[in-house]
Amino acid sequence: MARVVVDVMLKPEILDPQGQAVQRALPRLGFEGVSDVRQGKRFELEVEGPVDGDALARIHELAETFLANTVIEDFTVRVQDADGNERPVEAGTDAASEGAVA
Repeated sequence: MARVVVDVMLKPEILDPQGQAVQRALPRLGFEGVSDVRQGKRFELEVEGPVDGDALARIHELAETFLANTVIEDFTVRVQDADGNERPVEAGTDAASEGAVA
């Protein structure tokens, strides 16, 4: 089985109150020097079969319609290999030609 990772983050222009709360708490907890914190979501999808262009297109559609609110959030899709290394993929690319995990 292959793993595909979808990270969802608020768009830069959207206020992130959770990130701000963490940022304000850090100095009180002894963590100095952090100038900004943004909070997001990570989804790890175990995919049966090869992660080819068709599979990535479906995952991109899933992320766009269900995992992320694209009005206020951006998302990235990455394929994770057996060693845990991740590589980003673009919507509509043929992952098989890029050494996809099978």
